[in-house]
Amino acid sequence: MLYRKKWPLLIFLVPGLLFMLMFLYLPFVENIKNSFYDMNAVVKMPGTEWDFIGLENYKKLFTDTDVRVALINSLKMMIVTVIFEVGIAFVLAVLVSQIKRGQQLFRTVFFFPVVISATAIGLMFSLFYNYNGGMLNQILAYFGKDPVLWLSPERAFTMLAIPTVWSYIGFYFVILLTGLSDIPDDIYEAAAIDGCGKFKQVFYITLPMMKTVFFTSVTLAVTGALKVFDLPWVIAPNGAPQGLTHFLGTYMYQQTYGLNNYDYGSTLAVLIVILGVAVSRCIGFLTEEKDEKSKRK
Repeated sequence: MLYRKKWPLLIFLVPGLLFMLMFLYLPFVENIKNSFYDMNAVVKMPGTEWDFIGLENYKKLFTDTDVRVALINSLKMMIVTVIFEVGIAFVLAVLVSQIKRGQQLFRTVFFFPVVISATAIGLMFSLFYNYNGGMLNQILAYFGKDPVLWLSPERAFTMLAIPTVWSYIGFYFVILLTGLSDIPDDIYEAAAIDGCGKFKQVFYITLPMMKTVFFTSVTLAVTGALKVFDLPWVIAPNGAPQGLTHFLGTYMYQQTYGLNNYDYGSTLAVLIVILGVAVSRCIGFLTEEKDEKSKRK
């Protein structure tokens, strides 16, 4: 009865669709087009045309060692985000769900890093890692230890992963805690009467009933790891040290705005989108219910 007339729905849907078309889909199509040209400048001068180079930029992806480093770091970040971001968020959500009073306080405290600017968090951690006068080296000096180069090649990835994971745990914590709140308490009470302890309830009740929410969080974490940019760029700009901390997002930014390789930057952007779609589809296939797979066949 409420939606018998469809035209009011279009009034609200069309502006959002136009906005997405103008600022997302059309620029993405233009980005694909730019990847096939040699763009000496982002703006064409009157009477000039860009040179069509075909698949040269895509061939360069297979020989560029920096792309290989960025891709490996992005894949490693995917694993780290799934294990630590989603994993720690799930543990915190289960613990907080057992508290009847004060849940809102924990929601606020754990979610607080998400609302802080990533640039501010990156600056804070860069000050922590500073060799001369950084907080971590001051702590070591207090205990009589020698200062440490925290962003050395062997430590740099770990030092970048720590603030990235810390800043987004609260995001997945809120999602998982909301999913936990949808599970009826009667199920846990019945399980407790049958002698099922808290630890077993997590594996036999919580995880199965939160499968959809849990894997949605995994998908968001994995695709987010592909796009990570702000924190690594602020803490270790230009992939320092020695370009070993480049991710696909930071390397694309460096090529596009640092070296003015607009066409190659467009190619890297296409690569990020393709990988994001492929990974999300793989996760969706792996987590799809058997009944849905059989219906599709």
